[in-house]
Amino acid sequence: MRKIFVAGIGTDIGKTVVSAVLCEALEADYFKPIQCGSLNETDSMQVQSWISNDKSVVHQESVRLKGFKSPHAAAEEEGVEIHAAQIEIPDTDNTIVIEAAGGLMVPLNNEELVIDLIGSLGAETVLVSRNYLGSINHTLLSVEILNSRGYQITGIIFNGDSVPSTEKVILAHTGLNCLGRIDLEPEINREVISRYAEQFRGI
Repeated sequence: MRKIFVAGIGTDIGKTVVSAVLCEALEADYFKPIQCGSLNETDSMQVQSWISNDKSVVHQESVRLKGFKSPHAAAEEEGVEIHAAQIEIPDTDNTIVIEAAGGLMVPLNNEELVIDLIGSLGAETVLVSRNYLGSINHTLLSVEILNSRGYQITGIIFNGDSVPSTEKVILAHTGLNCLGRIDLEPEINREVISRYAEQFRGI
């Protein structure tokens, strides 16, 4: 089974949109291990509404927390403990796209971070970068920590308005491939996800 961990260089980078695009492109399953925030409008529900193929399965989250906070803080508020070892891949033979909660260094508890899930799940990483002031620094730091763990980075997806000079620097310093780009769209729906999926079918 191929396991693709969609990680971002920070919060609100576009991981859910990228995850939906990859699920549609690869007809892959979707799994968000940790959901923080509204349980009536989850990322899993959003992805389900965006994909249109009949092979992808959206799996139940392992941990569901109400707080719009870092996983460790939301868990503490509800008297819950999160441990990477308790997160297991759902039962499937299909390729599965796994969406991170926040950035790589977001804490799950006092010892573990989101990045620890990549190792415990044995997944490859697709890194999502969005162009803003500071994004070069955040992207290079994210790649540096992934490399320090010896994790496989499949490539980078740029989300949002394109800034070629920024992307050129990031790709030159990391040596990674740009898997594709997703523009800042006025609306995300099934048609938009399906259109972008075309450029990612071969990754």
